[in-house]
Amino acid sequence: MMPMMGSHGRCTPEITERAMSLLDSEDLLPMQHQPSGSMSGGQHQRVAVARALAMSPALLLADEPTGNLDTKSADAVFDLLRRVSREQGTSVLFVTHNPELAERCDKTIQVVDGRVLAA
Repeated sequence: MMPMMGSHGRCTPEITERAMSLLDSEDLLPMQHQPSGSMSGGQHQRVAVARALAMSPALLLADEPTGNLDTKSADAVFDLLRRVSREQGTSVLFVTHNPELAERCDKTIQVVDGRVLAA
């Protein structure tokens, strides 16, 4: 469920520990060995975010990470991004068409037809 590789071409113990911690914080640890087809869309998204964050990136690019999710799942994904951003210092560039989620971001840049309208 968490295929990732460190700079040495393999998953390090530190990456595995962060991944397990993130899965645990999202109540997904019990599902770690289940096939992905048995997970909901929201669970898939949270696993994808946890996988990316386990690498402790300085910047995470998130293109519509809450698209096609119900409100509860979208909130869980957004809250995970927000929490890890604050705890790890990871900057998150979050692209969304959802104005309610955009309002919850620290800074917004509105782009319409490829032009920046407001920053």
